[in-house]
Amino acid sequence: MAPFSERMAPFLVLWLAMCLSGTWAVDRGNFKTCDQSAFCKRQRALKPGESPYRALLETLELTNTRLTLQLINDNNKVRLLLELYRLQGNITRVKINELKPLKPRYEVPDVLIREPPTEPMSVLSQDENGVVLSLGAESQRVIVSAQPFRLDIMEGRDVLMSLNSRGLLAFEHLRMRKDTQADQDAENKEEAEPANQAETKKEEEEKVEEGMWEETFKSHSDSKPNGPSAISLDFSLPGVEHVYGIPEHADTLKLKTTDNGDPYRLYNLDVFQYELYNPMALYGAVPVMLAHNAHRTTGIFWLNAAETWVDISSNTAGKTVFGKMLDYVQGSSETPQTDVRWISESGIIDVFIMLGPTPKDVFSQYASLTGTQAFPPLSSLAYHQCRWNYNDQEDVRSVDAGFDEHDIPYDFIWLDIEHTDGKRYFTWDPHKFATPKEMLQGLLDKKRKMVAIVDPHIKVDSNYKIHNEIRSRGYYIKNKDSGDYEGWCWPGSAGYPDFTRADMRTWWASMFAYDQYEGSMENLYTWNDMNEPSVFNGPEVTMHKDAMHGAWEHRDVHNLYGLYVQMATAEGLIQRSGGVERPFVLTRAFFAGSQRYGAVWTGDNAAEWDHLKISIPMCLSLGLVGISFCGADVGGFFKSPSSELLVRWYQTGAYQPFFRAHAHLDTPRREPWLFGPENTALIREAVRQRYTFLPYWYQQFNHAYHTGEPVMRPLWVEYPQDPATFALDDEFLIGRDLLVHPVTEEGARGVTAYLPGKDEVWFDIHTYQKHNGAQNLYIPVTMSSIPVFQRGGSIIPRKMRVRRSSTCMEHDPYTLYVALNTRGTAEGELYIDDGHTFNYEKKEFIRRRLSFANNVLSSTNLAVDAQFTTNSWIERVIILGARKPSKVTLKTTDGQDTHVEFDFDASMSVVTLRKPGMNVGADWTVMLK
Repeated sequence: MAPFSERMAPFLVLWLAMCLSGTWAVDRGNFKTCDQSAFCKRQRALKPGESPYRALLETLELTNTRLTLQLINDNNKVRLLLELYRLQGNITRVKINELKPLKPRYEVPDVLIREPPTEPMSVLSQDENGVVLSLGAESQRVIVSAQPFRLDIMEGRDVLMSLNSRGLLAFEHLRMRKDTQADQDAENKEEAEPANQAETKKEEEEKVEEGMWEETFKSHSDSKPNGPSAISLDFSLPGVEHVYGIPEHADTLKLKTTDNGDPYRLYNLDVFQYELYNPMALYGAVPVMLAHNAHRTTGIFWLNAAETWVDISSNTAGKTVFGKMLDYVQGSSETPQTDVRWISESGIIDVFIMLGPTPKDVFSQYASLTGTQAFPPLSSLAYHQCRWNYNDQEDVRSVDAGFDEHDIPYDFIWLDIEHTDGKRYFTWDPHKFATPKEMLQGLLDKKRKMVAIVDPHIKVDSNYKIHNEIRSRGYYIKNKDSGDYEGWCWPGSAGYPDFTRADMRTWWASMFAYDQYEGSMENLYTWNDMNEPSVFNGPEVTMHKDAMHGAWEHRDVHNLYGLYVQMATAEGLIQRSGGVERPFVLTRAFFAGSQRYGAVWTGDNAAEWDHLKISIPMCLSLGLVGISFCGADVGGFFKSPSSELLVRWYQTGAYQPFFRAHAHLDTPRREPWLFGPENTALIREAVRQRYTFLPYWYQQFNHAYHTGEPVMRPLWVEYPQDPATFALDDEFLIGRDLLVHPVTEEGARGVTAYLPGKDEVWFDIHTYQKHNGAQNLYIPVTMSSIPVFQRGGSIIPRKMRVRRSSTCMEHDPYTLYVALNTRGTAEGELYIDDGHTFNYEKKEFIRRRLSFANNVLSSTNLAVDAQFTTNSWIERVIILGARKPSKVTLKTTDGQDTHVEFDFDASMSVVTLRKPGMNVGADWTVMLK
């Protein structure tokens, strides 16, 4: 037989040809539907109805920390153990496992930041039909019904959520394969079965045998040595019509019902040029769903890392507005309800029910479980320039100089896979990048940085140090026959390190040390791509499920792999500086908890208008489940954008958290100055706007780090009682105070933005025009327009002196934009630290409260125990919606009163204070008389 590399060569050539052709699109046939996934098909065949599961109330045990209760499946007599916890912060945890599994079932480690602290429950009442438990606050209780088993979480008379109300709980118990076991039925029975029940059981076993012990997809076989192990549970949400989350999907913000198609799939996959508006799996998976109505927000966190499908149905789906009105007129009493069903291939049921009641409560609850967004270096919030690939050091130098020549700021330039020595990560091409430190020093001299790609597939090459170390230490994932698992990826034949091992992660982190990663310097950061993991010749372009991570199959851990890669890489960047410097790591694959390690992007998009539009709901969905640092490839990765699309994408990306242009190897160059002087000017203006807002972005990320609230957020988060906001996903808020409605239609002459809040006013940040809230506002647009509004009642700090990089602006002065509400007041915050170290953990920062009331603008210290100094001062204050003062006086802590010069624009009611001159870290008061 020919060597593996020779046999695979034609495949790789064909695969590359498909990737490089301009007409190539996703081949759906490479990826499973529910019908082609045996466990999904099996579970979906179960119809709502009477559940076979019964709670054995006599087994109930209640301690200070938990309730335990056995459940029995009356069809096969297999017993399950239910554990119920009341957690601090209005969270209920439900775990279901086999009472006596044949072998341990996988429980997800390393995602929760700690074992969640519990609070005591008490039994309020109990009879033969069930038990009622108190959840403490606000008359919340859990009702456990015995037959069929069901859980209802209530507050007062309202049912907040029901579990197994449709009878779709399923738990496939581990068993011996029939052809290798003696008849064990008698051992499993604890009481005699009627003959007809035994007959039913036998029929059921025969009926579901197909696909249990082996499964084939295309040419790939899954040996399934543990047999069927799927789990499923349904949740009913009374009063709910809007559910969100479960990224990553290229779909609308509001999740759709799945009755007439496939469920939403959560299974990290390398999907090239993905299709839009469907439930296919993409690169990441966060099994968290939020439910919202005008009265309450709740969340479901399904902690399972195996392949998962989520079905959604609704009793109002498909009803027109007229139909709903007819229901109202006719007095129809049907309460809206959404039903959700989770199906996973293996593991246990471990679900956290976050009871809100507000959106921000749910964010806080989820953050208490999985942590908050890592606080990034300030420079990483600036602009990033990338393509596959910058050819060599001269190309990098030329592009860097081009930004200066065209007066466009940037902070990071990126290198894709071609910078390495033959796709050997942690190396440099000896001809094209012969002196990497010289290149990095040239960037450092301009206060700029670089990101280089480090993927987790390792070239099988006995002359490659990284491969030899991993193999000798036994750190590679194993195949089902206990050899090192090998697959095909960019380097050709590749091994895949087992990042689920803590010792492997520790070793990987050590490879980023300056004396290990030759040519690296402190301004080199890292990009983890292809970490789903991508295996070009694997089933669905990923790893075989029967590959082994120690005692566990890959099927158990699949969706965790990318999180572990980013975790180990971020730790390496921290360790190389002795724990001083914050890391920046971009990942493509992710899971719950990935927010703790860096940024994500939406993968291999295309230069099409619909891909520009979808970037908004995709990042909004990620923000709702904790991952704030999200962006899309500006301009589109595949294909070539028109100049209009490119400009509009820069204008949109400038107001999204992660702002990076990127392009495919096969596309024409598209640096910002290559589309003519008019378009260069438009792109320059968009990028410069981003830089002026960096203080606000940084403050928002600091807030996200402390609270778990999303930086880029849907309008309903701030206006939870306004149904007009519930499905909006073509506009968004940055924090509370900036509303952005990008132009995403080709040839647009205008956009209609919804400005929320019946008592709010909003100011156009470009013209200072004031608009009332609770209206749809038509905005005429030209190619230079980026519709952005500042909320009346807010103060936003900006830096208007834009330089070539954010670090060059560190000591520059601030301009405060004070937008008054209808009461003539406003408030905001200003946060400053060194921008790149962990010293903020040692209280080295400035946090100021800025407030305007009664014609007095003041700055007070919100962190009196913190110490940090800055040379930055306030050079301008612009007050929107103001009256003309007769004089303006500045009072500082030394008691001095200083006259402040000002201008007044009567047509726009804008007061501009010129050079008041106070240090931003000081206490001061400005009085307008």
